[in-house]
Amino acid sequence: MQAHIYGRTATATGNFINAPGRFVSKNTKWEFNIEKANQMLEGAGWKRGPDGIRAKDGKRLKLVFQTSINAPRQKTQAIVKQACQKTGIEMELKSVTASVYFSSDVANPDTVSKFYADLEMYTNTVTQPDPEALMRQFVSWQIASKDNKWAGRNIVRWRNDEYDKVFRAAEQELDPVKRAALFITMNDMVVEDRVVIPIVNRGQVAAMSHNLKATLSPWDNDFWNLRDWYREA
Repeated sequence: MQAHIYGRTATATGNFINAPGRFVSKNTKWEFNIEKANQMLEGAGWKRGPDGIRAKDGKRLKLVFQTSINAPRQKTQAIVKQACQKTGIEMELKSVTASVYFSSDVANPDTVSKFYADLEMYTNTVTQPDPEALMRQFVSWQIASKDNKWAGRNIVRWRNDEYDKVFRAAEQELDPVKRAALFITMNDMVVEDRVVIPIVNRGQVAAMSHNLKATLSPWDNDFWNLRDWYREA
């Protein structure tokens, strides 16, 4: 996906927190291995049927994978579906108009916060170098539900008491080293529990004239210090 879809604008990653460096875990990684996936499914009792799709206890192994209509995302879906076919998983792809997918319409079943699918894909935008706001989306009190009109940030509806405790500890921890360790723990928990499956760390891309001097920030828009830009003669 990095090589054939995003190129130099993204880096393949196994982490949910990818910057700054002190918060990046060294404990996680992904392995793309069709043969191993087949072995694991066989060992778990999922047997291939006449059509090549696996089944267990009378249930076919079928997943629904949704995302918004966006060329790179449809290409990513296609790669995932092809890999699943090789492992005997039936993958139904669903593409939703972005204005619907990302809307807050409580009556629409296809919004990202409803998450009426097995898998869904979108991009998390990180606007600050501290990951507290980013990781708040997995705490139990942020679970999206009918009661809060699907406005909660925890759209995967994952609940883990230990994660809640670690997050609360990070909120109060003043030692930067200890605080970083707490966020690494949180990253590892959501990755290892398959709450989130990181694909690529997408960078913000900007281009400018070779003689224009401007300081760009990865945590703000490109024009945050426009008043200090200058052009070399």
